[in-house]
Amino acid sequence: MLTVKDHNERAAALYASISGKHWIQALKDGRHVLIRPLRDEDRQREYDFIKRLSPESRHMRFLAQINEPGTAMLDQLMDIDCKTRMAYIALVHDNGELIEIGVSRYCATGEHECECAVTVADPWQHLGLGTLLMEHLIETARKNGYRQMYSVDAASNAPMRDLAHSLGFETRSDPDDTRQVIHRLYL
Repeated sequence: MLTVKDHNERAAALYASISGKHWIQALKDGRHVLIRPLRDEDRQREYDFIKRLSPESRHMRFLAQINEPGTAMLDQLMDIDCKTRMAYIALVHDNGELIEIGVSRYCATGEHECECAVTVADPWQHLGLGTLLMEHLIETARKNGYRQMYSVDAASNAPMRDLAHSLGFETRSDPDDTRQVIHRLYL
């Protein structure tokens, strides 16, 4: 049986092996972005990213009207252990500083299943960034032993439906809410 100390040491080793990874990738328009795991020091970037999203994009991401992310929401979004909760962010240089323009994340909902989400800043949509972020997330979920990944989205969210389809997700109506769909990928 694993002790808390053993678990913490394994989590720290896993984070160290993943946290050093990063990719510089080209978008469809030729611009390059830095993609890497979310880090504790990204808290303000994550807050600023959510604030910059259009009201529609915030609603599509959180399935609710969120004007400003509160402390509890940021605590939850920043709680990453690289196994049961993982996130990748996309960054670009803007006036000498790195700003977040996209994020993908998953959270375990069962032993071999995780829920995922991806959000791209409005000016950066339709350039392939969501696909890049999700490809890294899917690869990590597979490596971490997940067999299924799913996303609950508004039925009206055509960009997410198109992205899910292009990545091989199956889409079904949410039996609990006809305004939502569930995209599921068997890993």
